[in-house]
Amino acid sequence: MNKLSLLILILLFVNNCSINKKKVFFGKDKPNLEKTQNIKTVLTKQVKEEQELNPTLEIKISDGKFNKNYNNNQNNIGELFYEGGLEKIGKYNFSKFDNFQHIDVQPVFYNENIIFSDNKGAIILYDQNQKIIWKKNFYSKREKKLKPRLNFAIHKNILIVTDNIAKYYALNIETGDMIWSKNNTVPFNSEIKIKDSFFYAVDYKNILRSISIKDGLESWNLKTEESLTKSNTKISIVIKNQNIYFNNSIGDITAVNLKSGQLVWQLPTQNNNISKNAFQLSSSRLVINEDSILFSNNKSEFYSIDITTGLINWKNEINSDLKPVVIGKLIITISEKGYLYIIDKKSGNIIRINDLFKNYKDKKRSQIKPTGFFVALNKIYLTNSDGKLIIVNSNDGNILNVVKISGGKILQPFISENNLFLISNGSIIKFN
Repeated sequence: MNKLSLLILILLFVNNCSINKKKVFFGKDKPNLEKTQNIKTVLTKQVKEEQELNPTLEIKISDGKFNKNYNNNQNNIGELFYEGGLEKIGKYNFSKFDNFQHIDVQPVFYNENIIFSDNKGAIILYDQNQKIIWKKNFYSKREKKLKPRLNFAIHKNILIVTDNIAKYYALNIETGDMIWSKNNTVPFNSEIKIKDSFFYAVDYKNILRSISIKDGLESWNLKTEESLTKSNTKISIVIKNQNIYFNNSIGDITAVNLKSGQLVWQLPTQNNNISKNAFQLSSSRLVINEDSILFSNNKSEFYSIDITTGLINWKNEINSDLKPVVIGKLIITISEKGYLYIIDKKSGNIIRINDLFKNYKDKKRSQIKPTGFFVALNKIYLTNSDGKLIIVNSNDGNILNVVKISGGKILQPFISENNLFLISNGSIIKFN
């Protein structure tokens, strides 16, 4: 072998060793170097910038049919009757919640009385003059430290209670005495619905349970897919005819036969990754109107679903976790950024959008979030996380008044006996 050939062989051998060393060196830090070099960044979905649409268009909202049954099994409140004097006539005090910014608590009304709970799980029955009729606490010292959050429902003179520490029980409303008490395997995370002699609730494992009001015994349960993290959203339940419908923490809508507990249909609305990040999904209450289920979420999805088949009637891009209101042929909702939407119920087309936060400066409005609203006598009453109540003309979208209620967050508004009730941290304020 001549010197030139030998030199070439040596060079090839050294070069080959160098390449192999490079492969070993980058093996841990850059395992998919070639694939990484070929990746293209693709914008899969643009963030829709909200803006007003037909803001001066006048629409007759009221159909003259006022709903007197505010708390019904279909969550369909429609238009309420409230004349809006906004004169403060009472205040119901309770101990403040530690995490008021992140809770969803609601009172229930019994005749002209109010039932509510405080920061340590005490249940309080107030009369119409804000005096306490009875106050009961069924939690141990250890349980009180867990700050139980209670959910209520009323059947005749029985108060049904579920909580977030896995207890559920029934009380005599007249006396506050315990009728029965049970423990669940995991905490509850839903509103309560009652049909005939049973109540229905969903726990953190996304299990719907049918429970006897008489003795607290479970008649059946139906398990849906469980999320890996806890959701911040209270699960919603609605009932119509022979079926019960609910959304779970990963966005599935499920229809179940009331008597048998058998699955009727199920509609997933989110991708598979949501089960790992369920705390990021926040949904509105489900609302049944005629043959459709309506709801929205913070993923810019507003759905109309056929109640019989579970198929999607239509879907629109609206970012809201507030319960929608249906009046006649129109749907009303308010987005997370304070935009009022008027929607055609049949087609899902947006008819008008009005900016209800337009009087806030940009820095301030970015810190504010709507907490709830209702429609009454051609007016929309919107509560916000900054403690203000915004009153809007529903026909033209113009802001009529802004009332400062509290220095902090106020929860969704409630109407009972032509009175308005607003919940701040430490009190329920009553207006005529």
